Amino acid sequence: MTQPDHAALAADLHRLALDAGKTIMAYYAGDVIARRKADASPVTDADEAAERIILAGLARLDPATPVVAEESVAAGRMPEVAGGAFWLVDPLDGTKEFIGRNGEFTVNIARIENGRPVLGVVYAPAVGVSYLAHDGRAFRVRDGGAPEPIHARPAPAGGLVAVVSRSHRSPETDAFLAGFTVAEERSAGSSLKFCLVAAGEADLYPRLGRTMEWDTAAGHAVVAAAGGSVRKLDGGELVYGKPGFENPHFVVRGAED
Repeated sequence: MTQPDHAALAADLHRLALDAGKTIMAYYAGDVIARRKADASPVTDADEAAERIILAGLARLDPATPVVAEESVAAGRMPEVAGGAFWLVDPLDGTKEFIGRNGEFTVNIARIENGRPVLGVVYAPAVGVSYLAHDGRAFRVRDGGAPEPIHARPAPAGGLVAVVSRSHRSPETDAFLAGFTVAEERSAGSSLKFCLVAAGEADLYPRLGRTMEWDTAAGHAVVAAAGGSVRKLDGGELVYGKPGFENPHFVVRGAED
């Protein structure tokens, strides 16, 4: 079977994420009305509109590969991935940040092969920056600019910069961080936490709370391509295509020394 051109796919995904982000920002400019899904998480018309754009684009680009997308799964449409390649889509990661209008929300699209995210796009439309990963390389793209290579950094001798969830910090997170020399803490929403580590602006991001695979795959792709790691608390690699698509707790780290 012919292997896909990941660099070309990443460029196509980036354009798709930009289109979805444009639609999200049109909703952001108006009245944001949230509803509750069955799991009590919020959803807006922007989530659903962005997902429609992404699903239509993936159907054109790669019709043979199944897509696991957050709002489709919430509506009961769960495709069978059977250990093969598939797409993971969170059309608006950080819906709480979108509702709160702090700008820290993203469009996430990732491709999974053999249980691992091999390419991904994270786009933050409110701040005009994208993060791309493919073929072991990671980039940051500011709207209208050229791709800038990014790299995770080794832990600095003077203490770590730890990034924590703006909306989901827990006592378990505080207890975990107590085991490290932390010089600075930064709060962020959505997959931007992964991207801070990937860009060498932070060193550690523990997530000791519930997440789904579509929340993490694109950011994971960017971190891994930048030389960082995403691992379970027992040190095992975080993999994808798990039953129910729910993640265990995990830790994102920068480059090893």
